[in-house]
Amino acid sequence: MSAPREAGPYDPLRLCVYATVALLAWLFGPWAVLGFAALGFAGYWKARRAGLSRSKCLLRDTRLVLAYLGLLAVVALAAIVSPLL
Repeated sequence: MSAPREAGPYDPLRLCVYATVALLAWLFGPWAVLGFAALGFAGYWKARRAGLSRSKCLLRDTRLVLAYLGLLAVVALAAIVSPLL
């Protein structure tokens, strides 16, 4: 039996991660959104193929998460390409 873990103060690491992602999206615009969407899509695709069907993500169903990330990637790509047309 393992020793009980001592409860320390809450570390709001996710908030720091969210702020960093927001900063990158602000600095790099649609390129950052495209990159993060593609990275997330690849990760969820791999996890789904390994058997993950429920996620801790707000959307829960991995199919919905994949659709959401795919939509983000398409919108980001459209934002990148549209000024060039």
